[in-house]
Amino acid sequence: MRNGGVIRVAGVSSPVRSRVLRDAVGLGLAVGLYGAAFGAAAVAAGLDVWQASAMSLLMFTGASQFALVGVLGAGGSALAAVGSALLLGTRNTVYGVRLVQLLPTRGILRRLGSAHWVIDETTALSIAAPDRALARLAFLAGGASIFVVWNATTVLGALGAGALGGPAQAALDAVVPAAFLALLWPRLQRAFPEAAVQRRVAVGGAVVALALTPFVPPGVQVIAAVVAVALAGRPRRTAVAP
Repeated sequence: MRNGGVIRVAGVSSPVRSRVLRDAVGLGLAVGLYGAAFGAAAVAAGLDVWQASAMSLLMFTGASQFALVGVLGAGGSALAAVGSALLLGTRNTVYGVRLVQLLPTRGILRRLGSAHWVIDETTALSIAAPDRALARLAFLAGGASIFVVWNATTVLGALGAGALGGPAQAALDAVVPAAFLALLWPRLQRAFPEAAVQRRVAVGGAVVALALTPFVPPGVQVIAAVVAVALAGRPRRTAVAP
């Protein structure tokens, strides 16, 4: 209901709404800062500031963006870079299937806008919310804060990297793996059964990628690792006794 211009959710206390909003915005600010690392990595891979900014604005999925510039920076082909980004981005489709049930949105434009914000963090915030109204609040607050900060820091990171000299730019080769590890590490430390599976998947993917690196063109090992862990983690069908 609406009271004094403030929308109030029936049955939900103000402290709960405040906590959900605080968590969403806080996570958005923290994750969005990694955009600076992406901007620097994109410039190190040969992109300019405008190209890096366009990627953050139009793609807006950190893992895929880092994968793309990582493959390009390693000398891989554009096809391998795009393939790696697309494979990593397929998980957002799965998130969308879950969120469309939790956050029903009417109108094609609103659905397209919401789909652009379907990423790991907004999905986690929405699913963790106690009800649908708070799930929507968490999704919008988290998505908006990540989107704004990510794009702003991408520009800053790209401009800063462009101002560096040759030796300093060479040191940016470590940005992509370091940023990947920073994004991945909190998920691997969770004390839930799913975290153990995620750790095995991460190790398995790393082993496949490292084993193939000396023998395949840059970027192919990333695609192979994603395919391998996807096949290993696919649901098993149990035969039903007649």
